[in-house]
Amino acid sequence: MSEKKAKAPQKKSGPKSVPPKAGPKSVPPKAAKEAPAPAKAAAPDVVASDAKKEHGFRRKIIGTVVSDKMAKTVTVEVIRRAMNPMYKKYVRVRNKYKAHDELNQYKVGDKVEIMESRPISRNKRWSVTRLVSRPVEA
Repeated sequence: MSEKKAKAPQKKSGPKSVPPKAGPKSVPPKAAKEAPAPAKAAAPDVVASDAKKEHGFRRKIIGTVVSDKMAKTVTVEVIRRAMNPMYKKYVRVRNKYKAHDELNQYKVGDKVEIMESRPISRNKRWSVTRLVSRPVEA
């Protein structure tokens, strides 16, 4: 009664035969150290420090400031025209973006250009780059 059943060998998953990785068996020692190449006197590869580092493509859009009540932030409304896919009629599409205004210099009614930037806060991913036009004050 103390007979143990012989278990069949488990099949291994994967390829049936994998040769060991072949590495360099013997590396000949270097006969003589090579002298380093002379330094080139050509123009340096480093870009001038006053040049601004360019990022990849960043969208720039023009809109109107509709709110400037937040500190260092303006809300810019961008109005564009898009075709309705069903009726083939152009409709106005309004989007509002929160944009960074470091100096609080832009006021309600100003037409400004905003550019994509890194996330500055929870909702702010744009920064104001320039003033396009300011409304005429009466």
